[in-house]
Amino acid sequence: MKIAQDAFAALRYRDFSIITLNQLFLTLAILIQEIIVAYSLYQITKDPLTLGLIGLAEAIPYIGLSLWGGYFADRFNKQIIMKICLFFAVPMPIILWWLFHSYGLGQISTHTLAWSIYAVIFGLGTIRGLYSPSATSLKPFLIPKDLYANGATWTTIGWQTGAILGPMLGGFMLAFLGRETSLISVAVLLTICFILVNLLKKRTFPSIETENIRESLKDGFKFILKTKIVLWAISLDLVSVLFGGVIALLPIFAEDILKVGPEGLGYLRAAPAIGALITMMILTKFPPTHHAWRNMLLAVAGFGIFTLVFAFSNYMWLSLFALAMTGACDSISVVIRQTILQIYPPENMRGRVAAVNGMFVSSSNELGAFESGFAAKYMGAVMATVFGGCITMAVVTVSWIKTKDLFSVDINKGNNT
Repeated sequence: MKIAQDAFAALRYRDFSIITLNQLFLTLAILIQEIIVAYSLYQITKDPLTLGLIGLAEAIPYIGLSLWGGYFADRFNKQIIMKICLFFAVPMPIILWWLFHSYGLGQISTHTLAWSIYAVIFGLGTIRGLYSPSATSLKPFLIPKDLYANGATWTTIGWQTGAILGPMLGGFMLAFLGRETSLISVAVLLTICFILVNLLKKRTFPSIETENIRESLKDGFKFILKTKIVLWAISLDLVSVLFGGVIALLPIFAEDILKVGPEGLGYLRAAPAIGALITMMILTKFPPTHHAWRNMLLAVAGFGIFTLVFAFSNYMWLSLFALAMTGACDSISVVIRQTILQIYPPENMRGRVAAVNGMFVSSSNELGAFESGFAAKYMGAVMATVFGGCITMAVVTVSWIKTKDLFSVDINKGNNT
């Protein structure tokens, strides 16, 4: 197994360190806000479907705009796009603060509160649809090609660190500081992100060759469809996250099944990231890109198995362990997929490929939240989780049978298989 000579190699590049720190603070902001909004709204309505509608409200604009976001990322300056998006993101938690404050004063009804929150989340999904392709496709320009795997690992470490601290902070802040103070803190974190992006050095990027927008967008799809390893990497993650994710249902498990309250929800929400972060630190020394496709399939299978363990657990310690292991398995899959998406696409197509990936994979988190909320409403939270775990295992089985030729691919050489 190949051992990385310098685990911190990618971080020695100034702008990559800045963008990794930016991702940490952005993740903190997103997840603190997610905990506050999801738990508060479920506590008010006691309807699992509200949790699904939050995900759907973000997924609709994100899916609709991702391809355009990819086109803009390849056509215009990625860093300027990121600055504009963060500028408009800062006021969003302030609007949420005002909505909850007005509800507390009895000035708006529960129905108005819920649909107003969905509208704000819709706005955040719009921003994310434009921001994500630029942010994702920027990273390969900040470090040399031979550090892409190391960079993907550190990018994920930044995200997972935020994913650990964000939910824990969100749970404790909600319990001890209240919704309104916590939402103000989210606005402060987004402001820090805006400042960090402005610290990046100015740079130019390769531009797309065609001016025809429709043809430009189609090029991204065509590349993915003809590059088997990219297509299957995206498809595998899409289906497993769409059906196997349990994150959206954690407020129900915390409130009604494990009965651990908002503090316990913070721990549950942070557990996958703790498992992922520990795994990521190991992956800085031992990258999973050797026998990459085999490792990815095993990781997704592990994700499904531990989802089933969580579904049947009635003990907090076992639930935390199962969630941590889903995070550990998912982190291996993420590093492999990110490395594939950085190595295979041409430089002037990375934004559009990142957009297609984001449209199907990243949005599957939100669509998966809707699926989970809908299933939980009619099947119950436990059976909805069992269903998702079983679907994930079935998808891995089919993928293993259909992609045996990818087991021999060395992704570090960028073989277009």
